[in-house]
Amino acid sequence: MWKVGSMLSNMESTPEHPTAAEASAALSDAEASRAALAHRLATPSWFFTSMGAAIAAQIATSAVGFATGALWALAAGLAAFAAVAAVQLARFRRLNGVWLGGLASRVVLGTGTAASASYAIALGAAIWAAYEAQWWLVALGSIVGGAAYALSGRRWMRAYRARPAVHGRAESAAWLAVVGVAAIAGLALLLIKA
Repeated sequence: MWKVGSMLSNMESTPEHPTAAEASAALSDAEASRAALAHRLATPSWFFTSMGAAIAAQIATSAVGFATGALWALAAGLAAFAAVAAVQLARFRRLNGVWLGGLASRVVLGTGTAASASYAIALGAAIWAAYEAQWWLVALGSIVGGAAYALSGRRWMRAYRARPAVHGRAESAAWLAVVGVAAIAGLALLLIKA
């Protein structure tokens, strides 16, 4: 009972709002903690390699699916990517004990500029090559697209470690919804034309 009374007494004597110096010190401590955490973060083994391979497979199966009308290939590629992404994100969380929204959106889902640009170019090239029955170009475009995707993820991770306050934000839910609707509309258009 004495401890509770003592705590209440301390709470009553603590000012309602911290001083400017106390607030500044608390913010400095928080920034230092975030920077230290960013430098300690580790990616699981084969994280970027497996994401690049999953994207390469997804690009190839999408190109084959569009060119041949095999919707199962599209679904298989998306399912493989979703499985790899879920496993790698779970491994990252288990290894580090934290969740990084920027990692999930910019690296895994490819909303970063470099990842989305390389993906779009590789997917477009692979689909064109598949319609022309240039299967070696489909494979080459898929591999290059997957490698570029993985490299952009590595680049984001380095940038995050250097400046976590700038690079730690994920994309907004509204923006992801807009991009998702545009992607579904584009997919529907491609399927109608196929």
